[in-house]
Amino acid sequence: MQAPRKNFNTLSTLSLATSLMATWEALCSTMGAGLVSGGPVSLVYGFLVAVIGNLATAISLSEPASMFPGAGGQYQFVGELTGSKHKAFLSFYAGWITLLGWVSLTASAPYAAGNLIQGLISLNNPDYQPERYRTTLIFIAILTLSFCLNQWGSRVLPILENLIMFFHILFWFIMIIVIAVIPPDRNSAAFVFTKFENNSGWENNGVAWCLGMLTSAYILVGYDSATHISEEIQNPRVGVPRAMIGSILINGVMGFGILIGVLFGMGDIASALGSYTGFPIIQIFYHMTRGNVAATSAMTSTIIVSASLATVGLSLASSRTLWAIARDKGTPASGWLSQINTKSRVPSNALILVTVLLALLGLLNIASVAAFGAILSLTVVALNLSYLFPVLAMLYRRIKAPEMLNWGPWRVSNTAGMIANIISICWIVFVTVFLLLPATKPVTALNMNYASAVFGAVIIFATVDWFLRGRKHYLGPLKHE
Repeated sequence: MQAPRKNFNTLSTLSLATSLMATWEALCSTMGAGLVSGGPVSLVYGFLVAVIGNLATAISLSEPASMFPGAGGQYQFVGELTGSKHKAFLSFYAGWITLLGWVSLTASAPYAAGNLIQGLISLNNPDYQPERYRTTLIFIAILTLSFCLNQWGSRVLPILENLIMFFHILFWFIMIIVIAVIPPDRNSAAFVFTKFENNSGWENNGVAWCLGMLTSAYILVGYDSATHISEEIQNPRVGVPRAMIGSILINGVMGFGILIGVLFGMGDIASALGSYTGFPIIQIFYHMTRGNVAATSAMTSTIIVSASLATVGLSLASSRTLWAIARDKGTPASGWLSQINTKSRVPSNALILVTVLLALLGLLNIASVAAFGAILSLTVVALNLSYLFPVLAMLYRRIKAPEMLNWGPWRVSNTAGMIANIISICWIVFVTVFLLLPATKPVTALNMNYASAVFGAVIIFATVDWFLRGRKHYLGPLKHE
């Protein structure tokens, strides 16, 4: 079977993982939830906790990535680390959960860009009435551009990812300088580091703090994208672990810098949350620039551009994940989905299906914001659960059968690895519990968290597929490098 080109190196893989996470940009666009539930205290300390939890998870995944390089990522790791009796069954579900997480994550970036564009139009034209169908049209336009770049620009994708990384860092420097210089007034250190707000409707302040922290849980996932291009990178056994861990470190520093700067210069929380544009960050920029619409638009545009460009890498990782699972007969229509385009050397059919599926999900947004929101909320639930399975398997092997671990060139000490595994498991279980709660109370049909219902539906679908087709044809992930 023809394989994709080995176009990527360690730098371009790091660029892919770092830029598609777009941590500081995503933080700006989603920080409203943190301001409602916990305020600055939840955002600041929640971000630090999230960095530690995700760094521990990246370290935990880096070792099996070095041992078992393959585009299936977590699905591949579970299959390799599980005994032969349960290998097929467990890796089958790990594959579906990983795929669900990546499709949801891919939808989030163009959706955020579409909404921010409408928010900017509202800023420049207060009489403008945002419409969901317009967001969907922008969403589909960004997906189409991403598809074209992935399908016909495969030879230059590593260069493009390096360029996207360059803009990711350049925009950050510009924003840091602007935030440091132009705000007309500053909040106190007490506001930034001790101010607690609970406008979520939850009576328990601890629950509110945890819900606010979930903003940081969302903006730090996606580093496993490096594993999904393992077969397109020279020396993946070292390059992929470096890219995963490096992306957390780089985005962690950049995200925390932006967060502190924004909190010091944002003005009061009520004004930010009451913005008629629908986005607190636009109001915050408007306050910082002393009501300068042009400057506010320019600052917001950096987030829009970054989110749009991140979609290229997100589509890449999603399509490779689908292709890898299909190649091992883990999905329906696996023969068609596993095909590689002979000219572009990309899994075109998998890319087409991912793009079409995402476009259909965008149409769902027209019918119901709550329904589409449920898909987006699955991002962190599904991806974190996909991380949990191989981390549990690694910890079990370390304790019960260390002689069965055939280490790759990248590994940490056994003690450090065990500590990272335990921290990772605690973090994932913790955030998963709170991710399934409604963000605000009282609970209504519009603000209800439907993530558990959608996740359950996917699991039911996977179970039906397993009994009707999977158990007959799927034997587990094969080794690919």
